[in-house]
Amino acid sequence: MNKVMLIAGKELRSYLTSPMAYIITCIFLLISGVFFVLYLTATKYADTSIQGFIEPLSVFGLSNIGNVFLPLFASILTMRLLSEEKKIGTWELLLTSPVKDTEVILGKFLGSLGILVCMLVLTMYFPLMLAIFGQPDMGPIWTSYLGLFLIGSSALAVGTFTSSITTNQIIAAVVSGGILFALWFVGMVSNVLPTAIANVFSYISLSSHFSNFSVGIIDTKDIIYYLSVTALFLYAAIRSLETSRWN
Repeated sequence: MNKVMLIAGKELRSYLTSPMAYIITCIFLLISGVFFVLYLTATKYADTSIQGFIEPLSVFGLSNIGNVFLPLFASILTMRLLSEEKKIGTWELLLTSPVKDTEVILGKFLGSLGILVCMLVLTMYFPLMLAIFGQPDMGPIWTSYLGLFLIGSSALAVGTFTSSITTNQIIAAVVSGGILFALWFVGMVSNVLPTAIANVFSYISLSSHFSNFSVGIIDTKDIIYYLSVTALFLYAAIRSLETSRWN
């Protein structure tokens, strides 16, 4: 566990010493703030919630989709995790170091997760403002943050996997974004499919499991789903790293 935390700390420091994390965080906060204000304006401040941040597209009447921007920014955060090691020539050093593949993947994943948590913490001025000027229902707000954390973790795991299979950061980000896009909107296809197949497509959709969190409901089924997606792609990243080691 000590090696995992050492790798996570090293990864977190590398984020903090490069402009990428700051740029991504600033853009994320800017977009979130714009949609937060637009939603309050659209409702004429009658709805004292962070709905505009939690589900930005609800401003355009598209609800139950969740924060589609968070997974996309997460995929950009992770595009350099392993692909950069290959690009700058430290990949061989990493493979021959006395650390297990599991420790490498978990350490890098936790490092990126630390940045994601910082991004979410910085958005807490939204509920703070509502608490100062209104009387929001804090229950759905906190459960929504839990849902966003779980979605973000899943997205980071996907990005970690794609970063392990290519040396090109752009390709890693595009492939990660494609997988997340497919998982996000696959539930919409269920509307035109037979019931049995539609239920399967709806269940594997990332966005369909967020609706309960946004209304203040914590369902074990939804938590297990996000943790399962995270574990699956982290396992795939570990297997990819093992394959690279033997090759």
